[in-house]
Amino acid sequence: MKKIRIGSGAGYAGDRIEPAVELAEKGNIQYLSFECLAERTIAIAQQAKMKDTNAGYDALLAARMEAVLPICHAKGIKIISNMGAANPIAGVQKIKEIAQKMGIKGLKIAAVTGDDVLSVVKAGDYTIEETGAKLATIKDKLVSANAYLGVKPIAEALKNGADIVITGRVADPALFMAPLIYEFGWSETDWNILGQGTVIGHLLECAGQITGGYFADPGYKDVDGLARLGFPIAEVSEDGTAVITKVSGSGGKVTLATCKEQFLYEIHNPAAYMTPDVVANYTTVAMREIGPDQVEVKGGTGQAKPATLKASIGYVDSYIGEGQISYAGPGAVNRGRLALAIVAERLKLMGVQYSELKLDLVGVDSLHGGKLSQTGHEPYEVRVRVTGRTQNMKEAVRIGNEVETLYTNGPAGGGGATKVAREVVAMVSVVVPRELVSYSLHYEVI
Repeated sequence: MKKIRIGSGAGYAGDRIEPAVELAEKGNIQYLSFECLAERTIAIAQQAKMKDTNAGYDALLAARMEAVLPICHAKGIKIISNMGAANPIAGVQKIKEIAQKMGIKGLKIAAVTGDDVLSVVKAGDYTIEETGAKLATIKDKLVSANAYLGVKPIAEALKNGADIVITGRVADPALFMAPLIYEFGWSETDWNILGQGTVIGHLLECAGQITGGYFADPGYKDVDGLARLGFPIAEVSEDGTAVITKVSGSGGKVTLATCKEQFLYEIHNPAAYMTPDVVANYTTVAMREIGPDQVEVKGGTGQAKPATLKASIGYVDSYIGEGQISYAGPGAVNRGRLALAIVAERLKLMGVQYSELKLDLVGVDSLHGGKLSQTGHEPYEVRVRVTGRTQNMKEAVRIGNEVETLYTNGPAGGGGATKVAREVVAMVSVVVPRELVSYSLHYEVI
């Protein structure tokens, strides 16, 4: 039975690069997929593209390609990634430039476009899924709208001989399932095999999470070698059975526990996990360890794909102003609390306009609040953090300024003050009719 091996080269935009190099060098893989596009990431990329038409792709695209392209080209490993973000065509042009500088020839690179549906949602009457409000209520604040495409354009690009496929917004599992459809000739309407393919993609999409990274908890869930964590590989058979593993000798581990934690990650309804390609059923999946760092996964099923596609909507929601300062030594907590009280009063005295204000002592109560954070002993050092939400940048800046003034205006011993003010791009989602979304493929050949 035919088998292929797919490596997961990244689980988010800023992920490590060297594990992907290790996969290419030692993983005996045929495909290397990089999942680098969170919901908010593409909205920020759209803002960058508005300022520069040649920008808008992943900031680490060039560094990743410089690291893996020579190895992958020499070994015939195909690369798939959503690092195109808001500008896949510009991303492809950058890869072409890198390949030419490296003297690499005989390369076909594909850009997938069509996920940008900003004009579609602006023209329609859509409801925000999270709140039930009409999208029109934030129409003037919209930055981006990107529909989740599925496997079809990626599989088509591979069929047309692409060595590298760069997309914008696609469903995360599609980056890993597309090669399976292309290599094995799976039918677009075989819902059970597509459901299993979605399971495989979901297990790989967060890279080091499944090899023990996010799993690790010292003394409870120990994982060795985290500083050189290996990223996962799926060895997939034509019938959809997969073995999750990693490069021998790399850090981390692949066990039933690490796989089950990733399996349940971000799943709302395990019996109906909706993707652009299939409504997957995870309740039928079976896993078993078949050797060291080897977990067999099979049994995923599915139902017909939905008639709609989810679209992530980015909009300018507000502004955040923040200031921080540290206190250490005897009485650090009391001085920190006094600092918070001073800033809160100062903001009122100065008439700073904010809709929300958060006053924290990092290391004491910033995560779980005062009641749950009682430890019975006083920390030797604390960090004051004041964060406020405002409706304009001017007011946001004033919040950090008031924290900084604690340097000379008390209490004693403050140090390491920082301040920042930034625009907040928030995310909501809508569903759009599938027929309103179409994709295009753009090719560059070297």
